[in-house]
Amino acid sequence: MSLFNEDNTIEQLVITTLKHNGWTYIDKDHLKRELSDVMVESMVKAALIRLNPEIAEEPSRADEVIYKFRTLINSVQSHNLVTQNEVFKKWIFDENSYPFGKDGRMVSIKFFGTMTREELAKNEYVVTNQWSYPCEEGGKRLDIVLLVNGFPVAIGELKTPVRAAISWVDGASDILNYEKSIPQMFVTNVFNFATEGKCFRYGSINSPIGQWGPWHTSEHKVEGGLVDVKISLEDMITPEKIMDIFQFFTIFATDKKYRKCKIICRYQQYEGANAIVQRVIAGYPKKGLIWHFQGSGKSLLMVFAAQKLRMIPELKNPTVVIVDDRIDLETQITATFNASDIPNMASAGSKEELISFFKGDMRKILITTIFKFGEVNGVLNPRDNIILMVDEAHRTQEGNLGEKMRTALPNAFFFGLTGTPINRIDRNTFNTFGAEEDRSGYLSKYSFSDSIRDKATLPLNFEPVPVDLHVDQETLDREFDILTEGLTEDQKAQLSTRVNMQAIFYNPLRIKKVCEHIVKHYQDKVEPNGYKAQIVCYDRECCIRYKEELDKLLPEEASTVVIDTNNDKEDRFKKFRRERDEEGKVLDHFRDPHDPLKFVIVTAKLLTGFDAPILQVMYLDKPMKDHTLLQAICRTNRTYDEGKTFGLIVDYTGIFDNVARALDFDESSMKKIITNIQEVKKQLPALLKKCLSYFMGVDRTVTGWEGLMAAQECLPTNKEKDLFGADYRVLNKAWNSLSPDSFLTAYSLDYQWLSKVYESVKPVDGTGKLIWSTLGPKTIELVHRNVTVGTVHDEEDVLSLDADMIDKFINKTGGSERATKKIEINLVAKILEHNSNPRFVKLGEKLEELRAKHEQGLLTSMEFLKMLLELAKEAAQAEKEIVPEEELDKGKAALTELFNGVKNRATPIIVERIVKDIDDIVRVVRFDGWQNTTAGKQEVKKALRSVVWIKYKIKDIEVFDKAYKYIEQYY
Repeated sequence: MSLFNEDNTIEQLVITTLKHNGWTYIDKDHLKRELSDVMVESMVKAALIRLNPEIAEEPSRADEVIYKFRTLINSVQSHNLVTQNEVFKKWIFDENSYPFGKDGRMVSIKFFGTMTREELAKNEYVVTNQWSYPCEEGGKRLDIVLLVNGFPVAIGELKTPVRAAISWVDGASDILNYEKSIPQMFVTNVFNFATEGKCFRYGSINSPIGQWGPWHTSEHKVEGGLVDVKISLEDMITPEKIMDIFQFFTIFATDKKYRKCKIICRYQQYEGANAIVQRVIAGYPKKGLIWHFQGSGKSLLMVFAAQKLRMIPELKNPTVVIVDDRIDLETQITATFNASDIPNMASAGSKEELISFFKGDMRKILITTIFKFGEVNGVLNPRDNIILMVDEAHRTQEGNLGEKMRTALPNAFFFGLTGTPINRIDRNTFNTFGAEEDRSGYLSKYSFSDSIRDKATLPLNFEPVPVDLHVDQETLDREFDILTEGLTEDQKAQLSTRVNMQAIFYNPLRIKKVCEHIVKHYQDKVEPNGYKAQIVCYDRECCIRYKEELDKLLPEEASTVVIDTNNDKEDRFKKFRRERDEEGKVLDHFRDPHDPLKFVIVTAKLLTGFDAPILQVMYLDKPMKDHTLLQAICRTNRTYDEGKTFGLIVDYTGIFDNVARALDFDESSMKKIITNIQEVKKQLPALLKKCLSYFMGVDRTVTGWEGLMAAQECLPTNKEKDLFGADYRVLNKAWNSLSPDSFLTAYSLDYQWLSKVYESVKPVDGTGKLIWSTLGPKTIELVHRNVTVGTVHDEEDVLSLDADMIDKFINKTGGSERATKKIEINLVAKILEHNSNPRFVKLGEKLEELRAKHEQGLLTSMEFLKMLLELAKEAAQAEKEIVPEEELDKGKAALTELFNGVKNRATPIIVERIVKDIDDIVRVVRFDGWQNTTAGKQEVKKALRSVVWIKYKIKDIEVFDKAYKYIEQYY
């Protein structure tokens, strides 16, 4: 719920803009609904009657339909929200037949008018605000709710910009919490949005905050004020676009762990896919080139475009062909389509299958490879509603494949998609896909700088290595000239690539040195943050040699080789010969943060079409340039979690000594695509100085709460705290990207001190996440390695104070201000120490509420101190009731030993998993002193039974009793 009243600027801006967009504003009190209703059922019924003659004949039929939807909504739980949301969409567009025809005949029922302006105009579009659900007292209040024909399709949360740290992130967090507490409100949801008046962001249900995106227009791509938010609202939240996104730009995917997720388009995917659709509907020109930067969602763009093209009636059941640039069809595009539950899919992995598909005039979505067209001659199908979308369009230059496709499908539409810009010299690509009508050369463009600004991808850094590990090009050239004296230039070129490069890259001493450097670099800089690595070697033989050397330095399971093992007469690569499914499982292990596989060693495979967001660093030891190089290094640019702020290339070849030569594109911005990490070093002293400038005159050698109090006095209000927090975040990112590095030693003490101050002043209720986020693992380790600041040793004396003794305590401490600070610092330390415990989360919320009232002058200093003391007493009591971690660790160890004894071939349980499940559920149901109550014992036994007997089917009474005794002892 926002803090706005009726005159609120942002709330009124949103409502006014949406009214201008075609939404009708109705006050919540004038909507005909009970507070416990999700649908406005009178609107739903009116729409059903308006859109369906069969229901208009017999209006009671609408009640039957509404009852079915009400049951769906009321049966939802937070864990199956996505599934129920998918069922809702299916009931609207697919499974919408009811026995309302003559003699009970099944007829399709319309819930919305779609597709055409005339049909869309038949819908009722309503915006309302401050919507309560499921009751006024104790319920939730939603700032903005959008209804189409009585179904709530979008929910918006607005935040008061009373302090810099409060942002759209807090609004999005509120919505994610609502999805758990009132999932019923989201069963009919299309998307949600949040803003604080500076930035506008939207996301689908269950989307982590990192996946919420902006909505820009092609003409306006900046943000930072009300005008920018208004432009986003005007462009996105129109009746037409909401219905378009709902029907065509929403997919439900299933991951390899059989979990459902909902995906909606980003604005560039919406723009690009609709540009394709509009061109096909217009009928001319019959081609177009789309450049959307690597990692920004080209695969999904194709899914959305294919889905919409197939569903538009005027295209008369078209054929859509996705043409992949890989030989084996095992790419990100294939995986995306297969996971997206799109109907009528087919694939052609051979020449015969391709010919059969087109000669049979199939009307489906076909996935094939570009190389299959090189194997056919003549016309395959002359139909004019065949649409091809070709991935990595620059590959059409190979063997004039573009011309072959044109011959096979002479009247088809050809759209080329690429993640790398096309140079004007690549005439084949422009001839095949470029339309003269597109003045920039592109039908749709989403550049490197666009994707970085929108956080669709991450910036790239490269790190040079010690010179002795570089390929010594000068010496190589000199030795080569001596060796090849008397040979022609062509003979020299052949010999160079075949012999001398191998001589360098196969050198055992160099391989040993490079592998040692890789392992140390990874263990120091990458592994502490939980990310993984790719090693790119010169050729297949090099991959094997690197693996052999790495196995001397790391456990064997820490790395694997993924290569093409064809043409292997000597069985040199036999160990790494895998079927597709087997290779897929290996890559899933790599994507799993808990799996011991840390490195994949490659030479050609996985350099395109491989998506693993956990991959942060590429150790590059292979000469490459232009398209190939750009595609490869962008494997590291996928977003993953809050801590991953860049992709890193460790360059052993010296490729990036000249970035402009390595990435030689007409597009000037490509020169800035990768930055030397040394540039960050140059910036760090200034970043540190800026943060220290907030604390002029503070003695940083003073430790304990006195030192923290002196620092906090320099940040008297939230305004100063947030300014400091924002500057510290920049410093923190720079530090984590460089650490560990001897260069940082000189700045380490100041950085530690600033980190402790940052932790001590950040909101303890989890708000303001845009500025006040969790410190990275490296910073946490650095802070914890030193003396903890913020503990108060005479805590028991303080907590035993009653009202009459407060004055004495104040005098002893040196004044009420110092007394208050002492209590507050200690309380913050306690809350942060137990920030995953629900009782301490609640205490954090209470403390922030108290601080806000004090800063606004609603509490006197003495009232603030007394209330702080009450919170401190509550925290101390809560802390006493927490079972020490070491006791729980003993319990887990005892349970592990017990179930290791149970494990055998007949009972192939994963011991770690069962112990974790028991630990998780017992922690939830236990309470202080549960062993002494009948109810406590029953609850714990019930919880244990649900894991041991029901989930893992271990029906051994003796094992159950032993497990219970361990829990009774240690929990």
